[in-house]
Parts: sequence; C-alpha cells; structure tokens
Amino acid sequence: MDLLAIIFTLLVAIEHVYIMILEMFFSTSRVAQKTFGVTKDILEIPKVKTLFANQGLYNGFLAAGLFLGVFFVPDSSKIMIQLFFLICVILASVFGALTANKGIFIKQGTPAILAVIFILLSL
Repeated sequence: MDLLAIIFTLLVAIEHVYIMILEMFFSTSRVAQKTFGVTKDILEIPKVKTLFANQGLYNGFLAAGLFLGVFFVPDSSKIMIQLFFLICVILASVFGALTANKGIFIKQGTPAILAVIFILLSL
C-alpha cells in the first residue's frame, strides 16, 4: 500500500484517539471548552459528561478499527477495513458539520477523504 495512504489513515486514527481522550477524560478542560464551543458550566452537567464519555468511546472504536486495518488484519482485508472505517469518519464529519460545527468536516473529514483518495490511487 502507498505510504501516503498509510500515513493519512494513521493520522485519522491518532486524531480519533485524541478526541476519545478529550471526550472521555478531559471533557471539562479548557481545551474541551474551546474545541467544542461549550462553557465549563454545561460540560460539568453529569448527563453532558456522560454523553461526552459515550461519544468518546465511539471515537475510540473508529481509531481501533483504523489501527486494526493498518496493522492487524491479513493483507487481503486491509483496504476493505480501512475504507469502511474511513467512510464512517467521513459520514460522521458530514453529520457533525451539518448539526454542530462546520469545522468538524475540515478537521476530521478532510484527512479521512485524503486517506481514501490515497488508498484508491494505490490500487
């Protein structure tokens, strides 16, 4: 597989590990406040913290799937697994841009789209 495809796929995976950690363990931090555009008062509401932790777990699953696709599955399945999880990220970024913040598409969707393009070009 093309090196750029691997680099961008891993970049997306690492980004989602970061998001997972932020949402699950640092949801009330200044970084979270700035990232999500929400005040600390709101982020400290127990139900909101629970929702963030749950969403963080899903971001962790996306990262795990991408790492799985790069490192742990047979070569015959790598591209299919990577494309599946990258498309999930792209769809989530479109939904996030439509419902929350347009920057989500730029920050999460663009690297995933580039990874898909590089994967397809490597075929």
